Amino acid sequence: MIAYLIVILYISLLAYLNVRGRRQEIDPADPSAVRPHPLKSALGYGGVFVSTAAIIGFGGAAGVYGLGLLWLVVLNIGVGIFLAFSLFGERTRRLGRVLDAHTFSELLGARYRSGFLQAFCGLLVFCAMPLYAAAVILGAAAYIGVALDIPRDLALFGFSTLIAAYAIMGGARERRSAAALQAAFVAVGMLVLLFFTYHKLGGPLAAHRALQALRDQVPEALKKAGHQGWAAFPAFGSACWWRMISTLIAAVGVGALAQPQLVTRFFSARGGGELKRAVAPGAVFILAVAGSAFTVGALSNVYFARNPDRIEFARVLRKGGGETMLKEVAPRSDASALEACGGNVEEIIPRFVRHALPRWFTLLFLLALLSAALSTLRAQFLTAGISFGRDFYERGLRGGKRSPPAGAVSRMGMVAAILLSVGTAYVLPREFSGRGLEIVARATAAFFGFCAAAFLPVFAGGYFYRRSTRAGAIASVAAGAVVYLFWLLLCHRPISGFLPMSTACFGAPSLVSALRSGFILWEEVDPILIALPVSLLVLIAVSAATRPFPREHLRRCLGR
Repeated sequence: MIAYLIVILYISLLAYLNVRGRRQEIDPADPSAVRPHPLKSALGYGGVFVSTAAIIGFGGAAGVYGLGLLWLVVLNIGVGIFLAFSLFGERTRRLGRVLDAHTFSELLGARYRSGFLQAFCGLLVFCAMPLYAAAVILGAAAYIGVALDIPRDLALFGFSTLIAAYAIMGGARERRSAAALQAAFVAVGMLVLLFFTYHKLGGPLAAHRALQALRDQVPEALKKAGHQGWAAFPAFGSACWWRMISTLIAAVGVGALAQPQLVTRFFSARGGGELKRAVAPGAVFILAVAGSAFTVGALSNVYFARNPDRIEFARVLRKGGGETMLKEVAPRSDASALEACGGNVEEIIPRFVRHALPRWFTLLFLLALLSAALSTLRAQFLTAGISFGRDFYERGLRGGKRSPPAGAVSRMGMVAAILLSVGTAYVLPREFSGRGLEIVARATAAFFGFCAAAFLPVFAGGYFYRRSTRAGAIASVAAGAVVYLFWLLLCHRPISGFLPMSTACFGAPSLVSALRSGFILWEEVDPILIALPVSLLVLIAVSAATRPFPREHLRRCLGR
């Protein structure tokens, strides 16, 4: 009863913040109108950065690949927090005010004096964001389905209805308060989960020793791919090594610098001092949430190995059996977390929480996941809607004219982004579920990698490469986007191997399936390692061959 009361009070508080936000509505395309406290900025940034995609998706991936995924936490703190705040934060805040920019695409368009670049980037953001949003939705729905014992489609429908109402309602001012509250709830929930996990497995030392002893129980398919145990890193140059290094770590770690929904949060900072003070709490938040999720995901292998009958027992209970039926279910041979969950990576964390921890915690942890999902999805849908209305429609199609108002078109774009995200969330599991593929983690990595390939060279070049030009920026964004999509859909075997278009075009699951060069398995190389260098080289080469900007414009943008 106490757990249910907490759920009701929490949802009531979020509803109150939304209703209050509707009464104090401000322009959603003007985040600079909000001036949050540094702690609130750090929690809000972290809440948008870390979501159910990280907890369920990457936590499940840690259940497959092991503790080596903790290097992503290191990269997220070093790049996504420290480098983003210290190197780009103050520059972005200043440039946004100087150029009167309110969106990521508008910032790039104003820096390079190109309405086409703003419209093009806005369209790319609008088209790509539903993939990341779908990953967040899938992560939340996976836990809801297991925790409440309901079909996946019903969980998707219920959660989609909730996020649609939450994203469309509420004002921009209260969004900051709600995001900070949700982020704090997520951090507490993840730390409690980590504590319960260690307590269940006999303490930290005993748990990690047990995990190290499970090396021989790695599934054969993973062993052949270079897996060396959940407490060790994959064999250098193996398929598992490339999947972890290039896709799960590099794509997400580097891509964090060019996330449109994160970059715009720097616009609202009071100054460089506030951004510096936000680094420490932001790093602690990432460590608490992502670090706990990855550790629990890997340690879940110990629990499933010790309790090989738990999943079978749960299935019997759902058919109406009682607790006495536990004795009637013959324990299976020791299995990894992936095998225990039938090859569904996204079910590793939900099933572990449900079967290993107290029932009341299962319900309260659901609130933590809803908090993580709602704060991230709200920012994603708002960013997608404004990218469509302000950047693509107003700037691209209307040439800057605001008739009809871009705000109305932005809301239409937000609704369209929600529908596309939900549709994608329904389609992805039907194509990849049960195949041992990290659906949520790879969808998240694809979005982060796409943003890095298309936007990062232009974004960083706007600050540190004075010779960058309008033509160079447009060519760089186009080259990065095209090369990334080409490699992802036609060459990257973990994705292209399941897509009919790759087989239809080349008669094989992957265009580069036969190409190998030393330790480089080209079919496992993530597109970011190909597209990002191409995008950077195109920016440099085209800029060197075209006319630079006047000194007055550079002095205005760069302050020197």
